[in-house]
Amino acid sequence: MTASTESGEVTGTRDKTYNLVWYVEKCLSNALRMDTFIADAERDGDHETVELFTKARSDSLKGAEMGKKLLRSRLT
Repeated sequence: MTASTESGEVTGTRDKTYNLVWYVEKCLSNALRMDTFIADAERDGDHETVELFTKARSDSLKGAEMGKKLLRSRLT
């Protein structure tokens, strides 16, 4: 399969839609993982790492919201 070939015939979902769904899922999954990392850093009293992971969680949630908004507009 070349880069110009749409694989939606196999999956039943167009690549661009699948890619957006994948992106949103990964953003949300990363946000959940950051919760674990934040708790670990808090337990260790590592405030710099808490700040880093809190920012990463916020960025992941922002990405997920942007992806969901785009998906909604394309699926309606």
